[in-house]
Amino acid sequence: MRKQERRAWICLLLVVALLSGIGLFTYRFIKSGGEWATFYGNSQIYTDGVINRGTITDRYGEELLQCTPDGFNYSSDYETRVATVHAVGDPYGNVSDGAISSFKSQLIGYDILNGTYDTTANGKKIALTIDANANRTAYEALAGRTGAVGVYNWKTGEIVCMVSTPTFDPAYDPEASADGDSSYFFNNFIDGLLTPGSTFKLVTSAAVIDNMDDREAFRFECDGTNQVNEREDSSLSDVIVHGEVNFREALAKSCNGAFGALTREVGAKTMAKYAEKAGLTEPVEIDGIKTAAGSFDFPDDNEVKLSWAGIGQADDLVNPCAMMVYMGAIANGGEPVQPTLIRSATFLKELTGGKSLGRYLDSDTAAELKDMMKYNVTENYGEWNFEGMDMYAKSGTAEAGSDSPDAWFVGFTDDADAPYAFVVWVKGGGFGSEVAAPIAARVIRSLGTAEE
Repeated sequence: MRKQERRAWICLLLVVALLSGIGLFTYRFIKSGGEWATFYGNSQIYTDGVINRGTITDRYGEELLQCTPDGFNYSSDYETRVATVHAVGDPYGNVSDGAISSFKSQLIGYDILNGTYDTTANGKKIALTIDANANRTAYEALAGRTGAVGVYNWKTGEIVCMVSTPTFDPAYDPEASADGDSSYFFNNFIDGLLTPGSTFKLVTSAAVIDNMDDREAFRFECDGTNQVNEREDSSLSDVIVHGEVNFREALAKSCNGAFGALTREVGAKTMAKYAEKAGLTEPVEIDGIKTAAGSFDFPDDNEVKLSWAGIGQADDLVNPCAMMVYMGAIANGGEPVQPTLIRSATFLKELTGGKSLGRYLDSDTAAELKDMMKYNVTENYGEWNFEGMDMYAKSGTAEAGSDSPDAWFVGFTDDADAPYAFVVWVKGGGFGSEVAAPIAARVIRSLGTAEE
């Protein structure tokens, strides 16, 4: 009897182990089946290790890439190829964040029931959210300089322009096209960590709005040197003498001295909190692609370094995509929408918007920042430079160790038919309002006034 009982327990344990194994396999199959089926060893979907099926288009159906057993067929237009390669990718995976690598399951046509079975062997068609014409415009506007341009619809989350330079021609040997320089494969928009310069003053401004009840009474006398304390190396120099400025004027004139004083007023802990609240210290996820995470250091025992950190210098590093999303948060009442690269907009999505990333800013804070950014445009940049656009913006000039500072321009347009948030960065470009702002205007104008 005991022997039978023992055997029964053994059988029960074997059944439990079997069911557990089936359960574990089912879980892993559902979670990782796409990766298993699209592994490079699958000769059905790869030729010499290169994917042989699937088509990638822009948002309007312009074909950017067709994968075939005989090779890759990119656009016949050179500028289209080099302007969209960081979004599309290359056959050998040099661009790690490109659609070929990031969305290969969708491109191949994998599903959990049929695997990679495809009667036509042509794979699937993926429409990206980018506008090829806008990418070409951004590439032309960068004019051979190292930089990044990103634009997204702050209501739906669709990235309509994503360009990084230097770039290369994927229709030919990537290594040869890039002259053996790996920086050509690097996507500055997604993977870059850059000194933000005065664009970061929009984060400092949010901290001031929420934590300085007497900000309307704030006044600062800018003498161009702006000594922080008695130390010789403690000045927050400005290019020009601004004279007396209030809070709003300090942002419009981008007065380093004034913002250094404001940073010291709100304090190191508050600044760290607001950099985090702005979404600048965590990766931004784009359909499974994760951007680089920014980093900041706000010391509470060094008021000079704290002041520099508050104006976007010192050890501040920001990701361009994350900065673009922060602009979208200001535009959208403090609640940004998650960016996407796969075209899936519907009429309902156009009405209700994309997926929220949570609340970055109080709605009143966002409204005050928006008003100040409009003042920047009317009093400093000139609305005539953005004809036909309801523009809100902030320029930046970042000292990043080169002979000439990096140029930034960030902001958004507030138009029911063209709700775009944007970021433009040009390495060694100089003044943001002179170099980066015209690029932003040109690219947004190329997008037209309405989306499909």
